[in-house]
Amino acid sequence: MQSRPVAPAAHVLSATPLGVALTAMMTTGSAGHRKLAEFILRHPIRVSALSIDDLAKASGVSAPTISRFARELDLGGFAELRTAVAEAMQTLLDPVAKLRLQLAQSGGQPRGTEMLAAIKNQLQQVDAGLVAWQTAAMARAISGARHVHVMGFGLSAHVAALIVLGLQPFCAGVSGVVEFGGTEVAAGRLMNIGPEDVLIAITFPRYASDVVRLARYARDRGAKVFALTDSAASPLAPLADIVLLAPAEHPTLSSSMVAAVAIAETLVATVMLSDPANAERAALLDEAISGYLHEG
Repeated sequence: MQSRPVAPAAHVLSATPLGVALTAMMTTGSAGHRKLAEFILRHPIRVSALSIDDLAKASGVSAPTISRFARELDLGGFAELRTAVAEAMQTLLDPVAKLRLQLAQSGGQPRGTEMLAAIKNQLQQVDAGLVAWQTAAMARAISGARHVHVMGFGLSAHVAALIVLGLQPFCAGVSGVVEFGGTEVAAGRLMNIGPEDVLIAITFPRYASDVVRLARYARDRGAKVFALTDSAASPLAPLADIVLLAPAEHPTLSSSMVAAVAIAETLVATVMLSDPANAERAALLDEAISGYLHEG
C-alpha cells in the first residue's frame, strides 16, 4: 500500500540522521514499525510532546511496539526516542538552519509548487482538526464579554489585527494589546483585565515570551484566555481555557500564518453568526463606511 505524503515538517526531519533512519524503517521495518515511522515523520512536533500511551493511541500501535521501535533505532527507550525527535526538530524553530537546508536542496531553483503544497497541507490539517464546539464556545464568551483583548507579537500581531478589525463592529469593546509602545504599553493595556473579560493570545514558532507572561497574568486575574497557536506543546497551550491549533510548519519560513488566518476568519464569522442582531450592526457598518467606498 502506498504511504500518504508526509507533513511539511518531514522535509526538515528527513535530512537529519534520525529522519534517514525513520525513512529506512518505513521500507524495511515490520508493519507496526512502518506505521509508527510514518506517524513520527508526519507529526514530529506532536510526537515530541506525547507520552508513550498517548503516542500508542494516536499512532495505532502498542506501547511495547514503541519500545522495541526505539531499540531498533539504537535508542534506550521511548524517552530517548522522544528526546531525539525534539532535538531533530529544533531546526524547525531555527529559520537560518532551515533556509540553509532549503538552499542546499534546491540548488537555487524556484520551488513554488512545494511551497503551495505546504500551504494546502496546512489547510487540510485545519479542516480535519478544527472542532465546531471550540469556536462556538469562544463566540459566546466573546459576545458576552465586557472587553475582548487580542494579543500577538511579531508575525502574530498581523493575525491579531485581523481579529480585532473583524470583531469591532459586533462587540461592545475590542482592542489590540500590541499596537505600539512595546511590552510595557501592552502590559498597561491589560492592567485592569478581569473575570468579565476575554484575552485571545496568539503565538507561533519562534514563540514570544512576552505573550506567555501576559497570558499568565490575564489568567491569574480571572479572565478567560483563548489561545491560537500551532501545537499542544506550545508554551501558551497550558494557560488557555480553549486552544485553537493552526499548523505553522513551512519548508522555508520560520512559521506560516496561512492556517492561523483561516482560523481567525472562521472565529470572526462564528461570532457574526452567533447573534441575529449582528445583521443590523453590519448594516450600520455599511452605512458608516459607504462614503469611503468606490462606486463604479
